[in-house]
Amino acid sequence: MEDARKDVSPVDASAQPEDAGMELSLRPKSLSEFIGQPKVKENLSIFLEAAKQRGEPCEHVLLYGPPGLGKTTLAHVIGNEMGAHTKVTSGPALDRVGDLAAILTNLEEGDVLFVDEIHRMNRTIEEVLYPAMEDYALDIVIGKGPTARTLRLDLKRFTLVGATTKLSLLSAPLRDRFGSVYHLDFYGEDEMTSIVRRSAALLDIPIDHASARTIAGRSRRTPRIANRLLKRARDYAQVRGDGTLTPSVVIDALERLDIDPRGLDQADRALLRALIEKFRGGPVGLTTLAAATSQEVDTVEEVIEPFLMQEGMIERTSRGRMATPIAYKHLGMEQPGSSQ
Repeated sequence: MEDARKDVSPVDASAQPEDAGMELSLRPKSLSEFIGQPKVKENLSIFLEAAKQRGEPCEHVLLYGPPGLGKTTLAHVIGNEMGAHTKVTSGPALDRVGDLAAILTNLEEGDVLFVDEIHRMNRTIEEVLYPAMEDYALDIVIGKGPTARTLRLDLKRFTLVGATTKLSLLSAPLRDRFGSVYHLDFYGEDEMTSIVRRSAALLDIPIDHASARTIAGRSRRTPRIANRLLKRARDYAQVRGDGTLTPSVVIDALERLDIDPRGLDQADRALLRALIEKFRGGPVGLTTLAAATSQEVDTVEEVIEPFLMQEGMIERTSRGRMATPIAYKHLGMEQPGSSQ
Protein backbone atom coordinates (compact mmCIF):
# COMPACT_ATOMS: atom_id res chain seq x y z
CA MET A 1 0.00 0.00 0.00
CA GLU A 2 2.83 2.39 0.86
CA ASP A 3 4.52 2.26 -2.53
CA ALA A 4 1.23 2.90 -4.31
CA ARG A 5 0.93 6.38 -2.88
CA LYS A 6 2.28 9.28 -4.87
CA ASP A 7 2.55 11.62 -1.91
CA VAL A 8 2.53 10.69 1.74
CA SER A 9 1.00 13.22 4.08
CA PRO A 10 3.30 14.33 6.92
CA VAL A 11 0.61 13.22 9.34
CA ASP A 12 -0.20 9.91 7.66
CA ALA A 13 -0.27 7.22 10.33
CA SER A 14 1.57 4.76 8.09
CA ALA A 15 5.21 4.18 8.99
CA GLN A 16 7.92 6.04 7.08
CA PRO A 17 11.05 3.98 6.22
CA GLU A 18 13.46 6.68 7.36
CA ASP A 19 11.85 6.76 10.79
CA ALA A 20 11.49 3.00 11.25
CA GLY A 21 14.59 2.52 13.42
CA MET A 22 13.80 5.51 15.57
CA GLU A 23 10.19 4.36 16.04
CA LEU A 24 11.52 1.15 17.58
CA SER A 25 13.57 3.11 20.11
CA LEU A 26 10.49 5.10 21.17
CA ARG A 27 8.23 2.12 21.72
CA PRO A 28 7.33 1.28 25.33
CA LYS A 29 8.71 -2.05 26.46
CA SER A 30 6.15 -2.79 29.19
CA LEU A 31 2.56 -1.99 30.15
CA SER A 32 3.80 0.39 32.85
CA GLU A 33 5.59 2.47 30.18
CA PHE A 34 2.63 2.42 27.81
CA ILE A 35 0.69 5.70 27.99
CA GLY A 36 -3.07 5.79 27.36
CA GLN A 37 -5.67 3.09 26.61
CA PRO A 38 -6.33 2.57 30.36
CA LYS A 39 -9.12 -0.01 29.99
CA VAL A 40 -7.10 -2.07 27.53
CA LYS A 41 -4.05 -1.94 29.79
CA GLU A 42 -6.02 -2.94 32.88
CA ASN A 43 -7.73 -5.90 31.22
CA LEU A 44 -4.56 -6.96 29.46
CA SER A 45 -2.51 -6.85 32.67
CA ILE A 46 -5.00 -9.21 34.39
CA PHE A 47 -5.07 -11.47 31.34
CA LEU A 48 -1.25 -11.73 31.18
CA GLU A 49 -0.74 -12.08 34.94
CA ALA A 50 -3.24 -14.95 35.08
CA ALA A 51 -1.37 -16.76 32.31
CA LYS A 52 1.97 -16.23 34.06
CA GLN A 53 0.60 -17.58 37.33
CA ARG A 54 -0.59 -20.71 35.51
CA GLY A 55 2.82 -21.03 33.86
CA GLU A 56 1.41 -21.18 30.34
CA PRO A 57 1.32 -18.95 27.25
CA CYS A 58 -1.53 -16.46 27.18
CA GLU A 59 -4.43 -17.05 24.82
CA HIS A 60 -4.50 -15.47 21.39
CA VAL A 61 -5.13 -11.71 21.27
CA LEU A 62 -6.82 -9.57 18.63
CA LEU A 63 -6.18 -5.81 18.54
CA TYR A 64 -8.21 -3.52 16.30
CA GLY A 65 -8.52 0.20 15.68
CA PRO A 66 -7.25 2.98 13.39
CA PRO A 67 -3.58 3.03 12.26
CA GLY A 68 -0.87 4.41 14.54
CA LEU A 69 -2.56 3.86 17.91
CA GLY A 70 -0.16 1.24 19.25
CA LYS A 71 -1.28 -2.20 18.05
CA THR A 72 2.24 -3.24 17.02
CA THR A 73 3.68 -1.77 20.21
CA LEU A 74 1.20 -3.72 22.36
CA ALA A 75 2.10 -6.93 20.53
CA HIS A 76 5.75 -6.44 21.52
CA VAL A 77 4.70 -5.46 25.04
CA ILE A 78 2.78 -8.73 25.37
CA GLY A 79 5.91 -10.64 24.35
CA ASN A 80 8.07 -8.70 26.81
CA GLU A 81 5.59 -9.11 29.67
CA MET A 82 5.45 -12.87 29.05
CA GLY A 83 9.23 -13.12 28.71
CA ALA A 84 8.83 -14.47 25.19
CA HIS A 85 10.29 -13.76 21.77
CA THR A 86 8.04 -11.91 19.31
CA LYS A 87 8.07 -12.88 15.63
CA VAL A 88 6.50 -10.41 13.20
CA THR A 89 4.76 -10.94 9.87
CA SER A 90 1.69 -9.59 8.05
CA GLY A 91 -1.41 -10.95 6.37
CA PRO A 92 -0.35 -10.06 2.79
CA ALA A 93 3.12 -11.62 3.36
CA LEU A 94 1.58 -15.04 4.07
CA ASP A 95 1.03 -15.92 0.44
CA ARG A 96 1.36 -19.73 0.60
CA VAL A 97 0.62 -22.45 3.11
CA GLY A 98 4.34 -23.21 3.16
CA ASP A 99 5.08 -19.68 4.38
CA LEU A 100 2.83 -20.13 7.39
CA ALA A 101 4.08 -23.67 8.05
CA ALA A 102 7.70 -22.49 8.07
CA ILE A 103 6.91 -19.77 10.61
CA LEU A 104 4.79 -21.92 12.91
CA THR A 105 7.19 -24.87 13.01
CA ASN A 106 10.06 -22.56 13.99
CA LEU A 107 8.24 -21.05 16.97
CA GLU A 108 9.54 -21.97 20.41
CA GLU A 109 7.37 -22.66 23.47
CA GLY A 110 5.54 -19.47 24.50
CA ASP A 111 6.65 -17.38 21.50
CA VAL A 112 4.41 -14.56 20.30
CA LEU A 113 3.54 -14.44 16.60
CA PHE A 114 2.34 -10.99 15.57
CA VAL A 115 0.34 -10.84 12.33
CA ASP A 116 -0.32 -7.28 11.20
CA GLU A 117 -3.18 -6.57 8.78
CA ILE A 118 -4.57 -9.99 9.60
CA HIS A 119 -7.78 -9.16 7.73
CA ARG A 120 -5.79 -9.33 4.47
CA MET A 121 -4.74 -12.93 5.02
CA ASN A 122 -5.58 -15.44 2.29
CA ARG A 123 -8.62 -17.59 3.18
CA THR A 124 -6.69 -20.79 2.45
CA ILE A 125 -4.00 -19.70 4.89
CA GLU A 126 -6.69 -18.82 7.40
CA GLU A 127 -8.16 -22.32 7.33
CA VAL A 128 -4.72 -23.83 8.00
CA LEU A 129 -4.39 -21.47 10.95
CA TYR A 130 -7.54 -22.74 12.71
CA PRO A 131 -6.07 -26.03 14.07
CA ALA A 132 -2.82 -24.23 14.85
CA MET A 133 -4.67 -21.79 17.09
CA GLU A 134 -6.98 -24.33 18.71
CA ASP A 135 -4.96 -27.56 18.93
CA TYR A 136 -1.40 -26.33 18.34
CA ALA A 137 -1.22 -28.61 15.33
CA LEU A 138 -0.59 -28.07 11.65
CA ASP A 139 -2.50 -30.17 9.11
CA ILE A 140 -0.68 -30.48 5.79
CA VAL A 141 -2.24 -32.20 2.78
CA ILE A 142 0.24 -34.34 0.86
CA GLY A 143 -0.58 -35.38 -2.69
CA LYS A 144 -3.73 -34.88 -4.73
CA GLY A 145 -6.87 -36.78 -5.57
CA PRO A 146 -7.62 -40.24 -4.12
CA THR A 147 -4.04 -40.71 -2.91
CA ALA A 148 -3.98 -37.47 -0.93
CA ARG A 149 -3.41 -37.79 2.79
CA THR A 150 -3.19 -35.39 5.71
CA LEU A 151 -0.08 -35.11 7.83
CA ARG A 152 -0.49 -33.55 11.26
CA LEU A 153 2.52 -31.78 12.79
CA ASP A 154 2.48 -30.90 16.47
CA LEU A 155 3.42 -27.31 17.28
CA LYS A 156 4.80 -25.79 20.43
CA ARG A 157 2.30 -23.65 22.32
CA PHE A 158 2.41 -20.07 21.09
CA THR A 159 0.37 -16.89 21.27
CA LEU A 160 -1.01 -15.32 18.11
CA VAL A 161 -1.50 -11.56 18.28
CA GLY A 162 -3.46 -10.24 15.32
CA ALA A 163 -3.91 -6.57 14.41
CA THR A 164 -6.45 -5.08 12.05
CA THR A 165 -7.93 -1.74 11.10
CA LYS A 166 -11.04 -3.49 9.72
CA LEU A 167 -12.55 -5.88 12.23
CA SER A 168 -15.57 -6.44 10.00
CA LEU A 169 -13.38 -8.05 7.32
CA LEU A 170 -12.29 -10.85 9.65
CA SER A 171 -14.27 -14.04 9.21
CA ALA A 172 -16.34 -15.14 12.20
CA PRO A 173 -14.44 -18.46 12.60
CA LEU A 174 -11.11 -16.65 12.87
CA ARG A 175 -12.42 -13.92 15.15
CA ASP A 176 -13.96 -16.47 17.52
CA ARG A 177 -10.63 -18.23 18.02
CA PHE A 178 -9.09 -15.23 19.80
CA GLY A 179 -9.28 -15.44 23.60
CA SER A 180 -9.26 -11.64 24.01
CA VAL A 181 -10.29 -8.83 21.70
CA TYR A 182 -9.28 -5.24 22.46
CA HIS A 183 -10.27 -2.02 20.71
CA LEU A 184 -7.75 0.83 20.63
CA ASP A 185 -9.32 4.26 20.40
CA PHE A 186 -7.93 7.75 19.77
CA TYR A 187 -5.97 9.31 22.65
CA GLY A 188 -6.87 12.33 24.77
CA GLU A 189 -4.83 15.54 24.66
CA ASP A 190 -3.27 14.99 28.11
CA GLU A 191 -2.18 11.49 27.07
CA MET A 192 -0.79 12.82 23.81
CA THR A 193 1.15 15.51 25.66
CA SER A 194 2.69 12.89 27.94
CA ILE A 195 3.65 10.80 24.91
CA VAL A 196 5.33 13.78 23.22
CA ARG A 197 7.28 14.65 26.38
CA ARG A 198 8.38 11.03 26.84
CA SER A 199 9.55 10.79 23.22
CA ALA A 200 11.35 14.13 23.46
CA ALA A 201 13.22 12.91 26.53
CA LEU A 202 14.24 9.68 24.78
CA LEU A 203 15.43 11.65 21.74
CA ASP A 204 17.16 14.25 23.95
CA ILE A 205 15.09 17.10 22.49
CA PRO A 206 14.71 20.19 24.74
CA ILE A 207 10.98 20.97 24.94
CA ASP A 208 8.65 22.73 27.37
CA HIS A 209 5.13 21.70 28.33
CA ALA A 210 3.43 24.30 26.11
CA SER A 211 5.37 23.15 23.04
CA ALA A 212 4.61 19.50 23.78
CA ARG A 213 0.91 20.33 24.11
CA THR A 214 0.97 22.22 20.81
CA ILE A 215 2.37 19.17 19.02
CA ALA A 216 -0.09 16.91 20.86
CA GLY A 217 -3.02 19.09 19.80
CA ARG A 218 -2.10 18.77 16.13
CA SER A 219 -1.29 15.06 16.11
CA ARG A 220 -4.75 13.68 15.27
CA ARG A 221 -4.80 11.97 18.69
CA THR A 222 -2.35 9.42 17.27
CA PRO A 223 1.04 8.63 18.91
CA ARG A 224 2.79 7.67 15.68
CA ILE A 225 1.88 11.01 14.15
CA ALA A 226 2.92 12.86 17.32
CA ASN A 227 6.37 11.26 17.20
CA ARG A 228 6.75 12.16 13.54
CA LEU A 229 5.73 15.78 14.07
CA LEU A 230 8.08 16.00 17.04
CA LYS A 231 10.97 14.91 14.84
CA ARG A 232 10.04 17.32 12.05
CA ALA A 233 9.78 20.18 14.56
CA ARG A 234 13.19 19.17 15.91
CA ASP A 235 14.64 19.37 12.39
CA TYR A 236 13.21 22.87 11.97
CA ALA A 237 14.51 24.02 15.36
CA GLN A 238 17.95 22.61 14.57
CA VAL A 239 18.25 24.43 11.23
CA ARG A 240 16.37 27.66 11.98
CA GLY A 241 17.02 28.00 15.73
CA ASP A 242 19.20 26.77 18.57
CA GLY A 243 17.63 23.29 18.68
CA THR A 244 15.18 24.10 21.50
CA LEU A 245 11.49 23.61 20.84
CA THR A 246 9.46 26.62 21.93
CA PRO A 247 5.75 27.23 21.13
CA SER A 248 6.59 29.75 18.39
CA VAL A 249 9.13 27.41 16.77
CA VAL A 250 6.71 24.47 16.90
CA ILE A 251 3.81 26.48 15.45
CA ASP A 252 6.02 27.80 12.64
CA ALA A 253 7.28 24.29 11.84
CA LEU A 254 3.81 22.75 11.79
CA GLU A 255 2.36 25.56 9.71
CA ARG A 256 5.05 24.89 7.13
CA LEU A 257 3.74 21.33 7.03
CA ASP A 258 0.23 22.72 6.40
CA ILE A 259 -1.08 21.32 9.68
CA ASP A 260 -3.66 23.58 11.26
CA PRO A 261 -4.42 24.02 15.00
CA ARG A 262 -6.93 21.13 15.02
CA GLY A 263 -4.48 18.77 13.34
CA LEU A 264 -6.05 18.80 9.87
CA ASP A 265 -3.58 18.69 6.99
CA GLN A 266 -3.96 19.63 3.34
CA ALA A 267 -5.61 16.30 2.43
CA ASP A 268 -8.17 16.64 5.23
CA ARG A 269 -9.13 20.16 4.24
CA ALA A 270 -9.25 19.21 0.54
CA LEU A 271 -11.70 16.44 1.33
CA LEU A 272 -13.92 18.74 3.38
CA ARG A 273 -13.84 21.43 0.69
CA ALA A 274 -14.74 18.88 -1.99
CA LEU A 275 -17.62 17.61 0.13
CA ILE A 276 -18.93 21.12 0.67
CA GLU A 277 -18.15 22.83 -2.65
CA LYS A 278 -18.68 19.98 -5.13
CA PHE A 279 -21.45 18.08 -3.38
CA ARG A 280 -23.16 20.86 -1.35
CA GLY A 281 -22.15 19.21 1.91
CA GLY A 282 -23.40 15.77 0.92
CA PRO A 283 -24.60 13.16 1.19
CA VAL A 284 -22.08 11.59 -1.19
CA GLY A 285 -20.69 8.08 -1.53
CA LEU A 286 -17.19 7.18 -0.33
CA THR A 287 -15.94 6.12 -3.77
CA THR A 288 -17.18 9.34 -5.38
CA LEU A 289 -15.63 11.45 -2.64
CA ALA A 290 -12.29 9.65 -2.98
CA ALA A 291 -12.29 10.15 -6.74
CA ALA A 292 -13.12 13.85 -6.35
CA THR A 293 -10.05 14.33 -4.11
CA SER A 294 -7.70 12.03 -6.06
CA GLN A 295 -7.26 9.79 -3.02
CA GLU A 296 -7.38 6.03 -2.67
CA VAL A 297 -10.63 4.77 -1.13
CA ASP A 298 -8.65 2.98 1.60
CA THR A 299 -6.75 6.18 2.44
CA VAL A 300 -10.00 8.11 2.87
CA GLU A 301 -11.72 5.36 4.85
CA GLU A 302 -8.82 4.34 7.11
CA VAL A 303 -6.71 7.50 7.52
CA ILE A 304 -8.67 10.68 6.78
CA GLU A 305 -12.28 9.89 7.63
CA PRO A 306 -11.90 8.35 11.14
CA PHE A 307 -10.21 11.48 12.48
CA LEU A 308 -12.68 13.85 10.83
CA MET A 309 -15.52 11.85 12.35
CA GLN A 310 -13.87 12.01 15.78
CA GLU A 311 -13.64 15.77 15.35
CA GLY A 312 -17.34 15.90 14.44
CA MET A 313 -16.74 17.27 10.94
CA ILE A 314 -18.14 14.37 8.93
CA GLU A 315 -21.18 12.19 9.46
CA ARG A 316 -21.85 8.79 7.94
CA THR A 317 -25.44 8.31 6.85
CA SER A 318 -27.25 5.59 4.93
CA ARG A 319 -27.04 7.83 1.85
CA GLY A 320 -23.36 8.76 2.18
CA ARG A 321 -20.98 11.21 3.88
CA MET A 322 -22.16 14.63 5.02
CA ALA A 323 -20.31 17.70 6.26
CA THR A 324 -21.37 19.00 9.67
CA PRO A 325 -21.70 22.61 10.87
CA ILE A 326 -18.31 22.18 12.61
CA ALA A 327 -16.68 21.53 9.22
CA TYR A 328 -18.19 24.70 7.73
CA LYS A 329 -17.04 26.72 10.73
CA HIS A 330 -13.51 25.30 10.67
CA LEU A 331 -13.09 26.21 7.00
CA GLY A 332 -14.65 29.62 7.51
CA MET A 333 -17.50 28.82 5.14
CA GLU A 334 -21.18 29.63 5.56
CA GLN A 335 -23.51 26.66 5.77
CA PRO A 336 -26.52 26.89 3.40
CA GLY A 337 -29.61 27.98 5.32
CA SER A 338 -27.64 28.89 8.44
CA SER A 339 -28.67 32.56 8.23
CA GLN A 340 -32.34 31.69 8.16
